[in-house]
Amino acid sequence: MSLPAIGIPGLIIILFIALLLFGPSKLPQLGRAVGDTLREFKKSTNDIIEVEDRKEEKSK
Repeated sequence: MSLPAIGIPGLIIILFIALLLFGPSKLPQLGRAVGDTLREFKKSTNDIIEVEDRKEEKSK
């Protein structure tokens, strides 16, 4: 999944704004929290897909 509408200049601007809002000491913590959240979301969606696949196999 990519964000073609934002592009590199947009990402730089977003990073700069985050730096201004949170400061350099909080950015690593913020990035870690976002990464953990995305990882958990992906794991949950994969689990749901696996459960649905098993239900389809049992109904055949």
